[in-house]
Amino acid sequence: MDILVTPQIEQLIRCALEEDIGAGDITTLSTVPSEARGKGLFRAKRDSVVAGLILIEKIFSFLDDDVEVRCLCRDGDQVVRGTVVAEAEGPVRTLLMGERTALNFLQRLSGTATLTRRYVDAVKDFPCKVIDTRKTTPGFRTLEKYAVRMGGGTNHRFGLYDAALVKDNHIAAAGSIAGAVQQVRRQAPFMAKVEVECSDLGQVREALEAGADVIMLDNMNTKEMAEAVRLINKRAWVEASGGITIESLRSVAETGVDFISVGALTHSAPAVDFNMKIATLTIKKNG
Repeated sequence: MDILVTPQIEQLIRCALEEDIGAGDITTLSTVPSEARGKGLFRAKRDSVVAGLILIEKIFSFLDDDVEVRCLCRDGDQVVRGTVVAEAEGPVRTLLMGERTALNFLQRLSGTATLTRRYVDAVKDFPCKVIDTRKTTPGFRTLEKYAVRMGGGTNHRFGLYDAALVKDNHIAAAGSIAGAVQQVRRQAPFMAKVEVECSDLGQVREALEAGADVIMLDNMNTKEMAEAVRLINKRAWVEASGGITIESLRSVAETGVDFISVGALTHSAPAVDFNMKIATLTIKKNG
């Protein structure tokens, strides 16, 4: 499903389970017999793009190897309200103790995937790509960027380590755009791309002369963006950034930029509501 459940993600899951269960589920341990078995159905409560199914099996495996999880959809699938996306079968106590953690991951990641799909679909007739940013929930970056991909979006750099983005503070420290780019070229791996954030056409010209691979048009209006695209003339990739909404997206795409970055994909995506209901329940009698 296009993601590796790394030790970091496993630790995140363990922390989430510990946070929720603590010393034990008081209600479940009081009301549900230890021998009760059942099947829990994970159901979408609204139309959405699902993401996070890949984590459900891992979540329950940390609680009890006796739980069998079957995904009935794939991450990235568009589902309608009422769709059962996965089922988990095993001890009812385990199902109830893992329910909220599984739903929290599923709802959050599906929210990002669903919002991303809205943005991607809005400009699907343009050649530009919708990309994310580093405005992610601490600890969740790998998962949230995975959800962006499941929604049809494209990932920008994952961190400070895999690409160089020269911003205003770097330019001030280096003395100029040219100086900043030159210093980055001396330090960075030769395969690393160098992007320069520009707030006006004068900086765009400086970034071009400095040999930037990517030029970010930061908080420019669409008229300035279109002029910048003409000025750059395919000599570098062009990214539009800053306050771009679903309402303004198409007008930005019309300027001819290659990428449109949207921080809202990860920092403001509303969760998609799912629930888990026990569909069958049996209690094995001893003796």
